[in-house]
Amino acid sequence: QVQLVESGGGLVQTGGSLRLSCAGSGRSFSAFAMGWFRQAPGKEREFVAGINWSGGATDFADSVKGRFTISRDNAKNMVFLRMNSLKSEDTAVYYCARGRTFRGGTNDLFQGNNYWGQGTQVTVSS
Repeated sequence: QVQLVESGGGLVQTGGSLRLSCAGSGRSFSAFAMGWFRQAPGKEREFVAGINWSGGATDFADSVKGRFTISRDNAKNMVFLRMNSLKSEDTAVYYCARGRTFRGGTNDLFQGNNYWGQGTQVTVSS
């Protein structure tokens, strides 16, 4: 059973920061790539950031590169997304995702493959 629970969303001003957290279940958490996707109104769900199973490699969407940081704490079964310099276009529901490949890289994170959390709303006011 895979359970992912996001938290930390909310309302923030343009230029502000927010940290999202995702709590996962199971000892096998540490063996899979983790990531964050988001879906804005009227748009498809899109990749935001990913981190490989070991935490040694990360990947970011061009739109958030340099502003967002992804990290994981496998001992606590958690993954985080630190969002800085937030823009109105960052407004979306943010979903925690887990890949399916044992010792997978960030390329294992895609729509048809992921396990998903329920999402947490991030609203950036302009």
